[in-house]
Amino acid sequence: MNMRTLEMDQATAPLAEYARQLKKTPMVLTVHGKPVAALVSVANADAETIALSTNDRFLALIERSRARHKAEGGMSGAEMRKHLGLTKPRQKVKA
Repeated sequence: MNMRTLEMDQATAPLAEYARQLKKTPMVLTVHGKPVAALVSVANADAETIALSTNDRFLALIERSRARHKAEGGMSGAEMRKHLGLTKPRQKVKA
């Protein structure tokens, strides 16, 4: 995936202009070459997904679950789908 970088003091266009460009490629804002923020499209995400992706408690829960799975084992997503008789992941239906 290509990612555009932009030095913060060079970001002089309106925010809406940068948002329109996100359809093509994400953008990382930098200060003295160090990343400080990222602008990414969330066109295919719902509000709950966005909220959970930045929720520290939820992310910690996921990390604990991954660590437990690694230490104790368990079923992969593919194994679970096979066990349940599902052939492929469910697709989200657009409203």
